[in-house]
Amino acid sequence: MATTRTASTRWEGTLFEGAGKVTLESSGLGTYDVSWPARAEEPNGTTSPEELIAAAHSACFSMAFSNGLAKNGTPATTLDTSADVEFTPGTGITGIKLTVRGAVEGISAEQFVELAEAAKSGCPVSQALTGTTITLDASLA
Repeated sequence: MATTRTASTRWEGTLFEGAGKVTLESSGLGTYDVSWPARAEEPNGTTSPEELIAAAHSACFSMAFSNGLAKNGTPATTLDTSADVEFTPGTGITGIKLTVRGAVEGISAEQFVELAEAAKSGCPVSQALTGTTITLDASLA
């Protein structure tokens, strides 16, 4: 069964002087300020599309990796994942780096990395971002 999640943005003004608010409609978790300076310079308490992509990617990868580890008979105790989304004004998103550290009993470091690579490839967010170079740094904690 397909599901749909919705977010919306209200933007006021020009790209460089304006600002907007992103609302997470489906979950109702909140409304967050967005602006060009927060995207291209320092966040200063404001989010950006790239930060939202990083959140989605780190969560999706963690879910996919957790599932792969469980199917392998080596469920994770913990997985700590971060996603760094690099944005270059005038060019766009130029790369994503996933970093994961995991506590997993009964698995070799090599097998951990192999399953992490499979999760990176199989994660629906990774698949949606196939036009971007995605790298992975995976190791046991």
